[in-house]
Amino acid sequence: MPNPTAAMIVIGDELLSGRTRDSNMFHLAGELTKSGFDLKEVRVIGDDRNVIMSTVNALRATHDQVFTSGGIGPTHDDITADSVAAAFGVAIDVREDARAVMQAHCRRLGIELNAARLRMARVPEGAALIDNPVSSAPGFTLENVHVLAGVPAIFEAMVASVLPTLVGGAPMLSETVRVDRPEGEVAGPLGRISEAYPELSIGSYPFLIHGQFGVNLVVRGIDRQILDSAVNELRAAFPRGPE
Repeated sequence: MPNPTAAMIVIGDELLSGRTRDSNMFHLAGELTKSGFDLKEVRVIGDDRNVIMSTVNALRATHDQVFTSGGIGPTHDDITADSVAAAFGVAIDVREDARAVMQAHCRRLGIELNAARLRMARVPEGAALIDNPVSSAPGFTLENVHVLAGVPAIFEAMVASVLPTLVGGAPMLSETVRVDRPEGEVAGPLGRISEAYPELSIGSYPFLIHGQFGVNLVVRGIDRQILDSAVNELRAAFPRGPE
């Protein structure tokens, strides 16, 4: 049985303008791989209500799990929570369990739970909270959509909170075979081996080191025996000379 699929929506005008570099996709991809989810699609979009709504609705209909990153902070342009609620056609308001979490955090820090901070306690109707051990402001899950913060440290903490609640498949295994030949000389035999192992993903990644062309062949799959068989065929087809 194939692993469940996942998609990610990275939200923020600052990403599209180049002011901010995203690291959350890299982190999520690695964690999903370890948990047995196949990340099939990532979309980077701006802070636009209609675009967020249409993207959420498109991806939640075609993937088992959807993760969003960004736009759930305290400022006026943090519109992700409202947009996701609108995508599902449900109301959104300050919820008492989220308020209690925020209130306790503010007491610990000796700060006021003002209107801006209280915006982060607004949760769509029917959603479950996602724990945030870093800054307390929760994310939330609505059906198969998980809405997470954009700040990398908080995003990573939320991923660690939500992934154990999901049922994944078999962890993805990976092996790399280095071939010290140009990619053009590798393509023919590589294609034949790839066709013989439809259960696997075999990627070709060329490199140039000290003027020498080569390629790393990365073999990925969930069955160790099949993966090892393909790796052995690749090594036999492209033997390395003496070091």
